[in-house]
Amino acid sequence: MKVKSPLEIYKYLPKTNCAECGYDTCMSFAANIIERKVKPADCPFMLEEKFKDKLMELEDLTSPEIKEVVIGVGKNAVTIGGDDVLFRHDLTFFNPTALAYDVWDTMPLDKLEERINTIKSYTKFYVGNFINLDMIAVRCVSNDPLRFKEVAEKAAETGLPLILVSFSPEVLRAALESIGNKRPLIYAATEENWQEIARLAKEFEVPVVLYSKDLATLQSLAVTFSEMGIQDLVLDPGTEPVGKGLQETFKRVIQLRRAAIEGGNKKVAYPIMVVPMTAWLIESDKLSTTYWETVVASVFIVKYADIMILHSLEPYEVMPLVILKTNIYTDPRKPVAVEGGLRTINSPDENSPVFITTNFALTYYTVESDLVSAGVDCYLLVIDTEGLGVEVSVAGGKLTASVIKETIEKEKVTEKINHNSIILPGLAARLQGELEMETGMKVLVGPVDSGRIPGWLEENWPPK
Repeated sequence: MKVKSPLEIYKYLPKTNCAECGYDTCMSFAANIIERKVKPADCPFMLEEKFKDKLMELEDLTSPEIKEVVIGVGKNAVTIGGDDVLFRHDLTFFNPTALAYDVWDTMPLDKLEERINTIKSYTKFYVGNFINLDMIAVRCVSNDPLRFKEVAEKAAETGLPLILVSFSPEVLRAALESIGNKRPLIYAATEENWQEIARLAKEFEVPVVLYSKDLATLQSLAVTFSEMGIQDLVLDPGTEPVGKGLQETFKRVIQLRRAAIEGGNKKVAYPIMVVPMTAWLIESDKLSTTYWETVVASVFIVKYADIMILHSLEPYEVMPLVILKTNIYTDPRKPVAVEGGLRTINSPDENSPVFITTNFALTYYTVESDLVSAGVDCYLLVIDTEGLGVEVSVAGGKLTASVIKETIEKEKVTEKINHNSIILPGLAARLQGELEMETGMKVLVGPVDSGRIPGWLEENWPPK
């Protein structure tokens, strides 16, 4: 039974509160083990001989149910797997689904370079973070080992992790001899080629995908590779993109993950691969095919794909997938928040208004975007409400007159303006009187919708 609380972990620790681990107390250290910010062995006392048995037991109790597998090297390396729960709200999902977009070795050089650059340079700013694509899948279409190696080398220049896609051991070896030190994921071992693929995985020490639509065969392959000392495995139960085939694919993925987490079956406790680009095997027009690829990917980002291979780079497919992935892999126990403090919007001066908002990321970036796009020169005072929105933080006592006053003083707001006025969001109107008493400032109530701020300013600024 895995531990689920810091108190359970605390029982195994030395309870010295020595702070040598970097945390003030053993309980704090235990809480950070739960969050996977530290490991039990980061406690110096746990490395002593008398704690050896406890350390081994605690490492087993705190290790993820699904094995973590690292693909790639350096700052762009991707970690997949590592989940402990079937439902995000039970704890959280830790390592986001890795999205790999394909190139293939029969592409003309100019088209290849253009596609690689598109994958590498894709970025989307969303709720305070820049989202990028994770990996490149290099597919062998030519069956020419030399050509495949050249394309893999070109893709490796990006620094992104790679998936080398071929059922031919000869083709995979050619690429691995050149870029095996980049720790690519090799795809895939099957009933027919598993012996040769296993030799490659051991020789080059790279992770490997095991493929079979039959779950008994897939488990048998996993056991065989594990007994050979190959532990960095990814399971591909096959992806059929429509109709009955999609239903069966969904069942296989669910069965694998439930067997590993609920059933405790370590033989299949590995990351799962899904390949939505199989939608392109369907006889259909491009728009319909892209739609089905997006549908399949969306389904399995939620349940329970750890890594995917996709084809379409159309913005209307990529953007919803990266945003869905980001949303699913945020921690439901923690509101998404930005740092509190005073922001300058556009080019404010001493006569510019000061607006108040909370540090809930969605609220902050909505207000900031509205102010920037409208060309409003102002200050934006962001109150730390522990990531709660305006209305909720007022109701919950996180946005109060005293908290706002403290932030005003901390940020020295009155030294930056000459009008002694501040503007509350409309949903915090009930704080107006108390805030005026606390601060001695003139408190105005702005609109509920930040998109209406320009019109509100025309009627209410400068204050009369």
